[in-house]
Amino acid sequence: MSRIGSDDWVEQQELRSEYYTGFTGPARKAFDRVGPGPRFFAFLAICAIFPFFPTVADSDFLIRVGVNVLLFALLALGLNIVVGWAGLLDLGYVAFYGFGAYMYAWLSSSQFDVHLPTELVIPIVITASAGLGLLLGLPSWRLVGDYLAITTLFFAQIFVELMLNLDRLTPPWRDEPLDVTGGPNGIPGIDDMRIFTIDFEQTRDYYFLLLAIFAVVVVGLYYINESRTGRGWRASREDPLAAELMTTPVNRLKLLAFAMGAAVAGLTGSVFAAVQTGVFPQNFEVALLIMIYAALILGGAGSISGAVLGAIIIAAVPEILRTPENARYLFYGVLIASLLIVVRPWKRVAGIVAAVIVFGFAVHEIVALIWPDVVVGVEDGGLGGLLDSWVLVVDDHETLVNFAFVFLVAAVLILTQLRGESRMLLLIPTIYLAAFVWENRLVAEPSVTRQLLFGAILVAMMTKRPQGLLGTPRVENPI
Repeated sequence: MSRIGSDDWVEQQELRSEYYTGFTGPARKAFDRVGPGPRFFAFLAICAIFPFFPTVADSDFLIRVGVNVLLFALLALGLNIVVGWAGLLDLGYVAFYGFGAYMYAWLSSSQFDVHLPTELVIPIVITASAGLGLLLGLPSWRLVGDYLAITTLFFAQIFVELMLNLDRLTPPWRDEPLDVTGGPNGIPGIDDMRIFTIDFEQTRDYYFLLLAIFAVVVVGLYYINESRTGRGWRASREDPLAAELMTTPVNRLKLLAFAMGAAVAGLTGSVFAAVQTGVFPQNFEVALLIMIYAALILGGAGSISGAVLGAIIIAAVPEILRTPENARYLFYGVLIASLLIVVRPWKRVAGIVAAVIVFGFAVHEIVALIWPDVVVGVEDGGLGGLLDSWVLVVDDHETLVNFAFVFLVAAVLILTQLRGESRMLLLIPTIYLAAFVWENRLVAEPSVTRQLLFGAILVAMMTKRPQGLLGTPRVENPI
């Protein structure tokens, strides 16, 4: 918030000037001059032609990846309302996503033999989800911070347990149990969406439906953020007491944030249920909540563009890691990009890369001479063929690789404490050790690699840019 008697525009002039320096300065300046509207429509155009790319047109898997990215983007946008704008730590957010999915299943499947038209189901789901969010937001009047987080997390766990066990509910007016949720087996066979005369049957159809919903949600949230409501949310986030004294209706704004975030999540859940043609309790566990928060933190809480960018990274990167060759390109690309970000001046990067290459060849040759039966080499073809004589790949030495991983973690921690030439010298064996661990363990275990990679990205982001990739740094004014 602005300080009394100060002009923020004048004080930030030096920061703006520094932002447009360097060889990327002109590009950043031109990008900012375009404005948010044209940039957003350009992004929509790229997304619209994505299914028609030569490598995508015949691949239902890549279309499915696009659907998952849009689902994550909508979830991140809804969470951004509560966490990024209103500053409320909501750990029950994924329950609204599940509630919307189950609500759609109850109204559009054979579970209760109800098959309402989609034009009627969607408004019901949005209204019911917003009402549920309103109820969950009531504790925010008295609870803040960790206390609110624990309460909302408890709500999310209750939702999952109810969905698992409401397959044998016996109401007072029935003698036999009533299956409400299908229990662990969920509700399969959900109806496809049909909006007016348009049928949505293929994955590609739902991709365009989600893209249209995404466009409407982004435009709506942009104007809300620029309105008095958006300013009220930000004021309440920074200092609720000061906002209350300035006649801002803090409690009503909290409820509105919960309701709007829940409405977006419920709408997204209804489309998810139709895409999956079924809904199951396992789809809405805490792991999904962590991924949504990771997307928002990575992109930048409080930023619409940041939420979308974080969702793209979180949803797309795991798919790249499915094949070893793609995973290699990602790993070594991130490694080089990290060097360009961390090492200054940039002429040192070439020296470090050359030193790592020489170091790797030397280690590979020495070990191959001493223990020739241990070295098996990298698989042929692509990038793996280029690494065959450089990175050391050993056979049946899992314990050695595990110790190497521990040493890698220790080396990274030591690097954060060193400065100057000693840091540059330790960086050379650390990079090679990272390649050794990657090729011997992580590249062949995508599930483990995803978690470690996301953890490393988030730790690095919180260290280098706590506000996220596109978030705005928050300045704490001294009292």
